[in-house]
Amino acid sequence: MVSVDRAQVMAYRIAALGLAERVEMRPADLPVLDLGVQEYTPGSARVALAARTSGPLTDDRLITVWAARGAPHLHRRADLAALVKQLWPISDADATSRIQSGQIPDGMKLGLEAFRATADAFREVVHESMPRGDVSTEVSKRVPRALTYECRSCQARHIAGNVWQHSGLPGGVEVQSRGKDATLGPIPSAPPRPEENEGIGDLILTYLRFLGPATPLEVGKYLGSSTAEMKSAWPVKRLAEVTVDGKRKWLPAGAADDLAGASRPEGVRFVPAMDALLQSRDRDVLVPDRDQQKEVWRRLGNPGAILIDGEIAGVWRAKLAGRKRVDLTVTAFGKLPAGRRRQIEAESAEVARAREVPEATVAFE
Repeated sequence: MVSVDRAQVMAYRIAALGLAERVEMRPADLPVLDLGVQEYTPGSARVALAARTSGPLTDDRLITVWAARGAPHLHRRADLAALVKQLWPISDADATSRIQSGQIPDGMKLGLEAFRATADAFREVVHESMPRGDVSTEVSKRVPRALTYECRSCQARHIAGNVWQHSGLPGGVEVQSRGKDATLGPIPSAPPRPEENEGIGDLILTYLRFLGPATPLEVGKYLGSSTAEMKSAWPVKRLAEVTVDGKRKWLPAGAADDLAGASRPEGVRFVPAMDALLQSRDRDVLVPDRDQQKEVWRRLGNPGAILIDGEIAGVWRAKLAGRKRVDLTVTAFGKLPAGRRRQIEAESAEVARAREVPEATVAFE
């Protein structure tokens, strides 16, 4: 059995996620698109792509949909038929876990029926590009009342956000834009709503290929499900058992050699908030220091992370200065020598490229 420490796991994940070496590929050809790239804030998905490829960042083979945990992710259009079945809950208990909410205590008990009813409502409503608020109003009218709650600010009943977003992909809906003028639209040639889950084992393997070694606990948290549900679907015959700092975890069969042979990368990367690297739920592996963890993962408004030689060495935030530049503020977890600062300043050009402005400035705190 392969036994490694957390530093070796970091080296493995950074290589698997395409952060060890920037390549020249179109975005849809990047391996990380097997997992999906989350759009946490406007432009953050482009920053994630720029950290991995020097090629153009637009690709019409990609589409933004509500995917894992109902969060907006870039995925390949060609993958949607399989993805929608992989993300469909495996049981009523799984469905209830994914849509737990104090807003709809009775609605979450509907389990799979909550997903079916909401997905069907989306398909009845969304036939063209529509403002998100209009879609919400019409979908809310069509779902069981238990899935809606009374909104005091606008004095209307709205469908709860968790079931709404979890049901978007099976409802055939793409996220066309976000923010004040957010719009939704029908996925061209959308795959049908699933009748049951198909491929949960493949989805678990994908998570482990990029964010392993891991356990059912971490995969459950990633999907918004429970450990018990993931244990029931754990594809043990397709996995290899390893230990990380003495703890038993799993990888896809055949990946143990990649884990053992991974070498620590060199260089700097700006990774955005909720980049795939930051999505793993074993945060002690990513950032051992608990105070530093609080800087990376906040209750509201996560910053991006600075990678230096394969370790998370600080956080960063960005502010656009019109269409001229992006101003970056870097807060390091330790002292940065002059050479490191120059590396960070050079790498900031990739953030400017992603944000479609001519230049970036860097301020160190």
